[in-house]
Amino acid sequence: MPNLRVADVDAAKDFYTGFLGLSTEDFNMGWVARYTSPETDARIQLVTRDATAAADAAISIHTDDVEGAYAEAQRLGYEIVHPLQTEEWGVHRFLVRAPDGNVVNVVQHDD
Repeated sequence: MPNLRVADVDAAKDFYTGFLGLSTEDFNMGWVARYTSPETDARIQLVTRDATAAADAAISIHTDDVEGAYAEAQRLGYEIVHPLQTEEWGVHRFLVRAPDGNVVNVVQHDD
């Protein structure tokens, strides 16, 4: 799922929900919000800044085994930008830098 950097989630919301039809707000924490199309299941996250990591991720990849993904990233020698941890909003995640420089948020939702 793409993470689009925006200055203000609420100011950007109308374009993505109205014009693009991503009308279902899955969540909105002020600094990050996810919107989904009820027809196509397309989704996007709008992010002002990451709440706990020093870098912002270009995309979020959801997995059922974040600990295995973390171990594999370390084994392959990829730069860990944000260590594996459970965030206060309930996700277990880490951020890793791809060889091309993009930062990827690898996340597991326990719900």
